[in-house]
Amino acid sequence: MKKTFVKALTLTTSLTILAGCSSSVQVETTNDQATDQTYNTMSPCIIEDPASDYKCVEAPSNYCVDNECTDTSGCETDSYAYEEPDMNTEEYTQQVENGFTNVSDNALSTFGADVDTASYTNFRRLVNSGYTIDTIPEGSIRVEEMLNYFDYDNLNTNAMNISSDVQEAFSVTYETGTCPWNTENGLLVMNVKANQTQVDNAGTNFVFLIDTSGSMSSPEEERIGLVVQSFNAFLETLSGNYTISVVTYSGSSETLIEGSSDKGQIKEALTAAYNSCVQYGGGTNGSGGITAAYEIANKYFIEGGNNRVIIASDGDMNLGLTSATELTDLITSEKESGVFLTVLGFGAGNYSDANMEAIADAGNGNYFYIDCLGEAKRVLCDKIAESTVTVAKDVKFQVEFNPNQISSYRLVGYENRTMAAQDFEDDTKDGGEVGAGQDVTVVYELVYADGEGSDSDLRYQNGVQTTTEADSDEILALSIRYKKPEGKNSDNEKSVELNYVITPSEGDNSASFTFAAAVVESALIISSSAYKENANLENATARAQNSAGDDPYKTEFVALLKQLHQ
Repeated sequence: MKKTFVKALTLTTSLTILAGCSSSVQVETTNDQATDQTYNTMSPCIIEDPASDYKCVEAPSNYCVDNECTDTSGCETDSYAYEEPDMNTEEYTQQVENGFTNVSDNALSTFGADVDTASYTNFRRLVNSGYTIDTIPEGSIRVEEMLNYFDYDNLNTNAMNISSDVQEAFSVTYETGTCPWNTENGLLVMNVKANQTQVDNAGTNFVFLIDTSGSMSSPEEERIGLVVQSFNAFLETLSGNYTISVVTYSGSSETLIEGSSDKGQIKEALTAAYNSCVQYGGGTNGSGGITAAYEIANKYFIEGGNNRVIIASDGDMNLGLTSATELTDLITSEKESGVFLTVLGFGAGNYSDANMEAIADAGNGNYFYIDCLGEAKRVLCDKIAESTVTVAKDVKFQVEFNPNQISSYRLVGYENRTMAAQDFEDDTKDGGEVGAGQDVTVVYELVYADGEGSDSDLRYQNGVQTTTEADSDEILALSIRYKKPEGKNSDNEKSVELNYVITPSEGDNSASFTFAAAVVESALIISSSAYKENANLENATARAQNSAGDDPYKTEFVALLKQLHQ
């Protein structure tokens, strides 16, 4: 698929305020034995409500910017200002947008799973920093990542699993309805959820790979200071059998601590990383750091455990391997070790979303952008199992449309995950990784047919004849293919396949459907999509507000859309 790099050349300054925690959620994880852990449920980075009663987690980091916290239980608020540098050189990869496909030409839509959410939180940062619809960088909006940031638990129809001899690793809920921005078409919203939420493993082996180059030092409250705060908060969620290593990189890589379960010593290593960054800085040899981190991860590899490198960086690399292609090749070779990857993006102005996304996609990884401490805690604390425990790897989806029901279709988003139909059953072709209890949300815009089919050898077509299934009310069949993450050399394992059928849903559309449609409509407008048709930001905002309920993340999205109206 054709890609072009886009550099945003803009200058804006504004204020971002973090809202606080208000409740808790019980999360159960298992290492050698089951352990109950309670994490603070963070509200998002809302502008209008600073939530002054916010408290840091117990034993937070030393780096609370506004209130000059020490090393005990500090911050009343975690607000800070984004100060864009004079020259903005942010990098994004602009994808060629998916178009409509005639079912008569290709009844199969095939793509890999994507659970990243970086595009949404980066969008939040951009809006909070004063960007407008006209100045938001091209390539920065990935619709699937906007969708996947939110929960859609109330879609009203369950897809029927027709692979009854296979244990169901995923459940599929969905709804069909009218497309709000083109009422002549239909809209399908599907939510694929990993059913496994509790994972038995032999232990945890994490390597924190921290960019301590000069570009990460200023402003420290949104870069290295926020990185250290984030990892200190993450440490407080860990228990049982775990080892942590801390590797830094600037001009060269340095291992500050390896294979440790002493939280005090790990925090000292994080402090050393902070001091090294703000005092010395230097160039950015990201490839050297990646190589060193994977060496440490393999040194302490736990067979049957959770082995993962967690990268924290602004993605701006100027030494060693620097291009997205070179970094992709490097990370592709490293992932064969059985070590998974989480990519955390920080900073603004010189931020390379292009590099960070490429690294995550190539390395059995997921990708999050951290614009505030609240987001760090959401990713690394509240959703720790989703973010850091892989339950299915190389996850691929293949949708077969019934030509008697659907004339043409458009997959909304997932442009960098699409693949050839034959790659679905090719176990050497990479898919996406899905965490414990994690959701993947998929939206199709549909053009309905007049009841006459086309030619092919599929579920709904057999040569020049349609099958008996094509005469049913099924609009499509969904196949999900995945591997279990079994440790080193698990790529040799054969994939498991699940199959579902979907028929039109009945009754009124749920709030989940309405909100998902509003997210897509907004994203089409913001990204100047060629397929936005009659999309209207005011109407999308109204629908989002009416369906957001009391979900703080959804109400925050409404606030961001309203800010774009100004």
